[in-house]
Amino acid sequence: MAVKVRIPTPLQRLTQGKEEVEGNPGTIIELVNDLDKSFPGLAERISENGKIRRFVNMYVNEEDIRFLNAEGTMVKDGDEVSIVPAIAGGERQE
Repeated sequence: MAVKVRIPTPLQRLTQGKEEVEGNPGTIIELVNDLDKSFPGLAERISENGKIRRFVNMYVNEEDIRFLNAEGTMVKDGDEVSIVPAIAGGERQE
């Protein structure tokens, strides 16, 4: 068993179109770096200097890692991780 990682549509071009990939247990940042070995370029879009980028939200079993242990949050076999890029834009209503 492994950690299931849900990949958002904008990053699926790096995962050969896969919506879900598997990674190894460890911390969130270790998981991101491990996935980058199989899917080069993924880590640089999610993290910078060992930290998850501000505009990227990550969830472990639907819990926001910012309210857990951030990049140090541990993931284990069977956990599900979701990567959700922040969305901005839209039209301002007057």
